[in-house]
Amino acid sequence: MKNIISLVVAGMIGGAIVLVGTLWMNPEPEVLELAISKNQTKTDNNNSQKLIHNNSTDGSPNNFVNASKRAMPAVVNITAITKHQPRSERERRYYRFFGAPDPSRATGSGVIISEKGYIVTNNHVIKGATNVEITLNDNRKFEAEVMGTDPSTDLAVLKINGNNLPVITLANSDEAQIGEWVLAIGNPFELTATVTAGIISAKGRDISILNGSYSIESFIQTDAAVNPGNSGGALVNTEGALIGINTAIYAPSGTYAGYSFAVPINLVKKVMQDLIDHGEVQRAFLGIMIQNVNSDIAEQLNLSVTEGVYVNELIEGGAAINSDLEAGDVITKINGIQTSSVPKLQEQIGSKDPGDSIVVTVNRKGNVKDIKVFLKTRN
Repeated sequence: MKNIISLVVAGMIGGAIVLVGTLWMNPEPEVLELAISKNQTKTDNNNSQKLIHNNSTDGSPNNFVNASKRAMPAVVNITAITKHQPRSERERRYYRFFGAPDPSRATGSGVIISEKGYIVTNNHVIKGATNVEITLNDNRKFEAEVMGTDPSTDLAVLKINGNNLPVITLANSDEAQIGEWVLAIGNPFELTATVTAGIISAKGRDISILNGSYSIESFIQTDAAVNPGNSGGALVNTEGALIGINTAIYAPSGTYAGYSFAVPINLVKKVMQDLIDHGEVQRAFLGIMIQNVNSDIAEQLNLSVTEGVYVNELIEGGAAINSDLEAGDVITKINGIQTSSVPKLQEQIGSKDPGDSIVVTVNRKGNVKDIKVFLKTRN
């Protein structure tokens, strides 16, 4: 039976980004996407509470009680309400005489990241909604304003006005390690305030679910159970600090089967801040044509490394052409962070602002060089 790739809005009981696929034994996974899943502003970035480790002597947690207590209050339930608008004159006349259908309602999750009431979630949790309602863990309810959306990362920022709002602590997703314990917190199947545990299975995953020329996919992959309604919720470490926004799952049935994916918080921080400050994302531009390096490419091009990002060409008007980067270089690090694939490079550049300077480490014919590049704005 031919496998199919389709998208379904996640966190909506019928949908939000659930990415569906078969297990590793099926070479062509069937995919169904599900998800109705920034740094806080500089003035808001002082919510760093004291974190208490609950690890045993061998590094594994004794339990997840402390992490759950810290993170759960800041994870909210989102209800996206969409009023039906007539699509034709015929529908308009029908609505006039018989009334419009009841508004549709879909639910997902979000995370409060600022005392000013900013909430981050997934773009299609609230895509097309005419009203967005927020319910806090303590059952307080608010109407939310949409501050901005970014389909290229499937992120959105909302704002509520309230006092004594719980705020989550932000981690550094670059420091997250494969094998590290994590918790997914959200509202699967409208079961509010649900916590599941797993480990980080991989980083820098590209699963080809986002459309657009400039989409950025460099997901944190985990085996924490995530289902419709979890999308937009929190992926936290054992200290209860946010390391990602849960966005998609990979499963044969539309429900969890061992693979879930989250947008890393370092990328979320940049997108979030831009949406708050500008209403849109300010994209940094390196200006290179690239491809992944593997053993076959290394042999074909006579490279001395078998992983990294190969520079095919420098783009006219880009930042790279005004630097010492050259076609034929293999990029291995950005600012000292291992950059072994195109998604990881896109994540690093995507978390920067136009005008920022970065240090690009390259392997050039066996020689390692550090090159400073000043990023430009993407036109």
